[in-house]
Amino acid sequence: MIIRGRLWRLSNPFLAPAEHGRLVRELMSARRAVREAGDSRERMAARQRVDTAKRALGERGDVWWDDGSPDYNRRRVSDTPYAVWFANRLSTSLRA
Repeated sequence: MIIRGRLWRLSNPFLAPAEHGRLVRELMSARRAVREAGDSRERMAARQRVDTAKRALGERGDVWWDDGSPDYNRRRVSDTPYAVWFANRLSTSLRA
């Protein structure tokens, strides 16, 4: 996924739908806990929950694919081998 010119890793598509749903609910709960944290200790604990959920979803940490492709997570798309592909997509969408 590309947001503001950066590549972001998507969730592992091989997760069972029920497991994926459970992890997304935990992630959303943890994000609310970050927002509602009363002190730095609570905020750190909530951020750890976010990180744990994102790792379980495959959005952070070890890659979930096994084809040897490198992980370009959080990198500018223009600095990756996907730069030409993305530029072509942009120019195509602007013409439409």
